[in-house]
Amino acid sequence: MDEQESKNGEAPEITDGKPVEEADVGTKAESSVPSGKSEKNIDGAGSRTFTMRELLNELKTEEAGAGKEVIAESASGGEEVRRVSTAASDGSRRDVGSSFSQESFPQHSVTENDVSMELIHKVSGTDDEGRSRQKILVFSAKRYAEAIEKNPNDHDAYYNWALVLQESADIVAPESTDPSKDSLLEEACKKYEQATQLCPTLHDAFYNWAIAISDRAKIRGRTLEAEELWKQATKNYEKAVQLNWNSPQALNNWGLALQELSAIVPIREKQNIVRMAISKFRASIRLQFDFHRAIYNLGTVLYGLAEDTVRPGRLVNHKEVSPKELYSQSAIYIAAAYALKPNYSVYRSALKLVHPKIPIPFLKVGHLTAPPARNPMAPHADWERSQFVLNHEGLQQVSKYGQESEQSSYGSFQGSGHGDKSLIKVDIPDILCVSACADLTLPPGAGLCIDTVQGPVYLAADTWDSLDGWLDAIRLVYTIYARGRSDVLAGIIAD
Repeated sequence: MDEQESKNGEAPEITDGKPVEEADVGTKAESSVPSGKSEKNIDGAGSRTFTMRELLNELKTEEAGAGKEVIAESASGGEEVRRVSTAASDGSRRDVGSSFSQESFPQHSVTENDVSMELIHKVSGTDDEGRSRQKILVFSAKRYAEAIEKNPNDHDAYYNWALVLQESADIVAPESTDPSKDSLLEEACKKYEQATQLCPTLHDAFYNWAIAISDRAKIRGRTLEAEELWKQATKNYEKAVQLNWNSPQALNNWGLALQELSAIVPIREKQNIVRMAISKFRASIRLQFDFHRAIYNLGTVLYGLAEDTVRPGRLVNHKEVSPKELYSQSAIYIAAAYALKPNYSVYRSALKLVHPKIPIPFLKVGHLTAPPARNPMAPHADWERSQFVLNHEGLQQVSKYGQESEQSSYGSFQGSGHGDKSLIKVDIPDILCVSACADLTLPPGAGLCIDTVQGPVYLAADTWDSLDGWLDAIRLVYTIYARGRSDVLAGIIAD
């Protein structure tokens, strides 16, 4: 599956083995990892503990050229995806005469266009490549200005001009004041607004507009002005998703914007916004199971939530997911991101930080309610809640004796052999589909259906939150298997 990634898809920072508390944009509070087990040297590169700030500095901007997308680092440490193409939203220049509005913009738009051209002319790259690129951008801006003079209702010209301004802002040095990065981004936002007024269904414009707003918010750090900008960005991502629901990149970036917002708002609002961010990352992954950036971002935001849960002085809500479970979930996503992209040094180093949270030699251990292995249609009274384990090979039920014994290896708990026919076992290669199942014939709980070549396997999780964890974990393991990366995952969870 081809990767379509936008800019600014990043994740929360981890300092000294833990993600930085999302209390702030820009400057973040740091926390120490409690001493305990030494971290495992997964790749033989040493066992030095990295901070997430260091890890993010290693993640280089990847650019594939005009017409594609570039990955950039967000203030929270996540990976955001950003479009930098100056082509029309469908990949080609639309007819200049096309329009969704019968009314032209007022005369003051001409003055705004003059301001935009003046700003672009002042931009100068810091190296030969940047200067060459800016010459192309200036030429493109002139074309779009001419197109708007001929037809003030040309939404494509406004959209593409906004992209030129946005890319010019990337070329400007951070310390530049004439023009400043913020002034270019502000003009880009105005062009996006004009484009969307003319064509309210232009989802790419809402998407890139949200990125421009996010960039402006990052410049302002932890301020009320930044808070308002992050709120605007989330609204634009929401609009982009409403117009184009099949966009894992927009969902990923929406989650990051919410994550950044959660770092600024009052503490009483933070938890709800963080959980909204989690839901966006999860939705992104479910649209594209191998979208490693969203997988990684979800892992880091869960780690941050776990850190916040154990914060001294915080009132404990027993209905919440326990910090131990949050840490474990975080490790699953970061391990999966690494398995899909083991060449990413950020994922490798982050994995070293969370590796002690993985229930070695498994990726996930938890409880599910299951029917007798030989009678899947048994009445509710015969179903039992028991422990299940998941690794790179499959999902298996643990015998009652095995649950009370030390774990050894997959399918070989003490008292529970790999060939034990009285236990439920699902091999990863046999899976056809994994889905939630709201079936009244199942016992109380959140239904889980694993459709295999041998037939469906029905189970029930304790809660819907627990079900989400099982769904993601099984799907990720299958995705890793389908991408031929099972050996990498096996190495992560090896004794």
